[in-house]
Amino acid sequence: MSDNWNSRLSPPKPLSTDISDQIAARIAEGDLMAGDRLPSETDLAAQFDCSRATVREALKRLAARNLIRTRRGHAGGAFVNRLTYDAAVAQHVATSTLLLSMNAVDFETAAEARFALERACADLACANHDQADLTALKEAIAALSAPCDDVAFCAADVAFHRAFVDAAKNPVLSYQLAGAVEAMQPLMNMITYPDRDRSEIAALYRQLANAMRARDGGEARRILGTLEHVMVRLFHSGQARRGRA
Repeated sequence: MSDNWNSRLSPPKPLSTDISDQIAARIAEGDLMAGDRLPSETDLAAQFDCSRATVREALKRLAARNLIRTRRGHAGGAFVNRLTYDAAVAQHVATSTLLLSMNAVDFETAAEARFALERACADLACANHDQADLTALKEAIAALSAPCDDVAFCAADVAFHRAFVDAAKNPVLSYQLAGAVEAMQPLMNMITYPDRDRSEIAALYRQLANAMRARDGGEARRILGTLEHVMVRLFHSGQARRGRA
C-alpha cells in the first residue's frame, strides 16, 4: 500500500526523462558502447512514439550527464561518450551537492555517513600511502594553520581530506568518497565555521597525518571518530548560539 501511496504523491516522470533513462541504461549495460552512434532523432521519435522535440530534450539530458556528445555535419549525430574518470567524479560531486543542499538530511546523519565513509579507507591509506601523499597532507595542514579567510581555510580542509582518501590508492573508493569530501564537507564547514577552533582542527589533522605516516589504521580511525564528534559539537553549539540570538 505504501508504494501505491507514494506513486499517487509523486508526479509522473516526463517522457524525455524516461527516454534518457532507457538510453542511459543501455549504455550502462554495454548494449551501446563508447563511440557508437545513436539512431537519428526521427528514428528515436518513431521508436518511442513521441515528437522530435521530446527526443531532443532527452538527448540534452544525456549530454548534460556526459553520456553522449553530438556532432554536426554529414557524418554527424549523437555518439556515446567515452566517460573519463575525472568527468565522472565531477558529475558525482555536482549531484551530491545538489542532493544535500535541496533535500532534508539532518546534520548528524550527514556527519555519520561522511566519516563512516572516510574511516572505511583508513587502513588502505595507512598501508598504501607514499611520500607524495604525506607531502600533500603537510601542505594542507600548513595552509590550514596560516592566517587565512574562511574560503581558503575550507579549501585547505577539503584538500586535506582529499589527500587522505587518495592515499588509499583505490580509485573506486576515491570516486565514492568524492561526494562526501568535496560536496558534504564544504556544506558542513559553511554551517559550523563561526564556532570552529582552527587550532583544534589543525592539531587533530596533524595527529591523523602522523597516524598515516606510522601506518596505524586503528589510530587513524580513532582520530576520524574524534573529528566527527567535534563537527557535531560545533553544529550544536552553533544551534544554541543562534537560539540565544
